[in-house]
Amino acid sequence: MTRFRLTIEFDGRPYMGWQRQGHGPSVQEAMEVAAGQITGESVTVHAAGRTDAGVHATAMAAHVDIARPITAFRLMEALNAVLRPQPVAVIACAVAADDWHARFSCIRRRYVYHIVNRRAPLALEAGLAWRVPKPLDCMAMQAAADQLVGRHDFTTFRSAHCQADNPVRTLDRLDVSRAGERISVAAEARSFLHHQVRSMVGCLALVGHGQWSVADMGKALAARDRAALGFNAPPDGLYFVGADYPDAD
Repeated sequence: MTRFRLTIEFDGRPYMGWQRQGHGPSVQEAMEVAAGQITGESVTVHAAGRTDAGVHATAMAAHVDIARPITAFRLMEALNAVLRPQPVAVIACAVAADDWHARFSCIRRRYVYHIVNRRAPLALEAGLAWRVPKPLDCMAMQAAADQLVGRHDFTTFRSAHCQADNPVRTLDRLDVSRAGERISVAAEARSFLHHQVRSMVGCLALVGHGQWSVADMGKALAARDRAALGFNAPPDGLYFVGADYPDAD
């Protein structure tokens, strides 16, 4: 049995998220069906994180155990051939240690949320970014983001359906940057609550519009109450962009 470490890119629009669902297609199901067709085995593909419906990934880390003798390169090529034309691609594949786990070995998960701040509709990025027509103040958004960095109870910023036992998380980074009409919000933490990034971005947009003050963000955090949430950003602009592990590779 060989454990393979995969890096996967996908467009989340056709899927109900990463995890297998009983009510619609998922990225995990697409990967497992493809691997099964190649190897004739019933396999489980484990990922570093669970994305929501419509959320994308440029570098989702995952692993799969295969009994059949096959090289990493041949497995990657075969998976991509079978997955076509679905918007899922394996962009890297390597043999991993037997005790390496995409989810449990991960020490940091990284997301980026893309906002296009313009009045014109998105001709090329519809469903791939959040268009916000009203001008946003990025300096105010960053000041509000700074209120959330650190170890806090993020109850306000998690879904009512979140299954995590503990709402306390340590947010290592929440940076807002602008390049022309594009605003990017980069978030890093060991783990996130369900909808946490989208909820934080939605509230940052309220600050950027002037509907909330920077102090209002702190008050929402301190409330530890989902009812204090201002707005949940749509999934369109959210990307899983990387997972970090203790090894140097």
